[in-house]
Amino acid sequence: MNKFIKGMDISTLIELENCGAKYYDYGKEGDLFDILKSYGTNAVRIRLWNNPYDAQGRPYGAGTNDTSTMLKLARRAKAHGMDILLDLHYSDFWADPGKQFKPKAWENMDVSQLEQAVYNYTTEVMDICKENGCLPDMVQTGNELSNGMLWPDGQIFDDKTAASLGRTPEYDNLACFTSAGIRAAKTAVPGIKTMIHLDNGGNNELYRRWFDNYIKRGEDFDIIGLSYYPFWHGTLDDLSANMADIAKRYGKELIVAEVSMGFTMEDYKDYEKLDDKERKGMATRQELVDKIEYPMTKEGQAGFMKDLLDRICKVPGGLGAGFFYWEPGWIPVQGSGWATKESLEYIKDPGPCGNEWANQALFDYNGNVLPALKLIRDYKPVR
Repeated sequence: MNKFIKGMDISTLIELENCGAKYYDYGKEGDLFDILKSYGTNAVRIRLWNNPYDAQGRPYGAGTNDTSTMLKLARRAKAHGMDILLDLHYSDFWADPGKQFKPKAWENMDVSQLEQAVYNYTTEVMDICKENGCLPDMVQTGNELSNGMLWPDGQIFDDKTAASLGRTPEYDNLACFTSAGIRAAKTAVPGIKTMIHLDNGGNNELYRRWFDNYIKRGEDFDIIGLSYYPFWHGTLDDLSANMADIAKRYGKELIVAEVSMGFTMEDYKDYEKLDDKERKGMATRQELVDKIEYPMTKEGQAGFMKDLLDRICKVPGGLGAGFFYWEPGWIPVQGSGWATKESLEYIKDPGPCGNEWANQALFDYNGNVLPALKLIRDYKPVR
C-alpha cells in the first residue's frame, strides 16, 4: 500500500446529523468530512448491514447502515478524495465475537446456500457501488471474525471452549463463507484489496490459530485487520508483539481496523436526555480504566495515539499500513444510541440502548476537536 492510512469509521454520521450533532474546529462549525480531511484523514470505513429493519420496517439504529446510507457516506468520501474500506457484516445488525446472527433472509439456508448467498450479496453490493461511482478501495468480508460468522454454521472456538461445549469448530464452513466474499469482490472489482478482520489485536494465539486454519482452506487475501481497544485487548506491547509475529508469519499488510481511547470519565447523561434505565452508559468502567497505561484525559488520548502510530510503523517489512479510528464523531445527542428496541429483539439482547462511546470520540461532548486529531494530522510515518 503506497500511503499510510489515517482512517476514520464514520458509519453513524448521517444518524448523528439527523439528530442535530454539530462539529467545530476551534469554534468554527463545519461538516465532519471537511474537518477530518483538514486533520489528515485520507480514508473512511463504512459498515453495511443487509437489512437493518424489523418486519414492520422500523429501523435498528446505530446508523441503520443499509445500502442507501452506505452510498450517501461513500459519495461524500469520494468527493473529499478519501479511500473507502467497506465493512460487510453479513448480518442485519452488529456482528462481532459475541454475536454473528445470520441475516433474516438467510436463516433457513444450508451451508452451500449460505456460501452462494455471501457470493451473490457481495457481488450485488459491488455492482451497486460501481453504478453509483463510489467503489471501495478495500473490502472486508465479515466483521471481527474471531469466533466465525453466520452462526452456528460458521462458528469456531478455541480448543478449550470446543471441548467444554462438545462441538467441533466449523473451520471448513468459515473458510467457504469468507472465501465466497473475497472471490466475489475480486471478480466484480479486479485488483480490489480484501481484508480479513479479527478482534483482540493483542492475542497472538488467536491470530495464529485463526489464520493457520484459514490459509489451509481459503482464498488468498491482501490485508489482516485487527481491532485494538486498550481496555479489553491487552497492552500495546501485546499488540506490537502480535503484529510483528503475524507480519513475519503471513507476509500480509496489517491495518488496525478499529481503535479508540477515552479522553474523559465525565458522564454525558445530560446530553442524551434518557432515564437511567434507558442508558447503556459509558463502556469504560473504572475497573477497565485502571488496567490501561494512559490517563483518560485529552492529553492521554493523544499520547496513546502517538504510541499506537509508532508501533504500527515499526511492524517488520513495512507491513504496518495504517489505522481506522472507530466512530470519532459519535458524540452524545438525543436519539442516537447503539440499538433500538427493535434491534434488541433481533439480537436477543436485554439492552438498554443509549450511547456507550461518546467519551472515546475525537470530539468532545459539544463537538469540539480534541488534541488527538492534531497529533494524527501532524504525525509523519516512518516505515
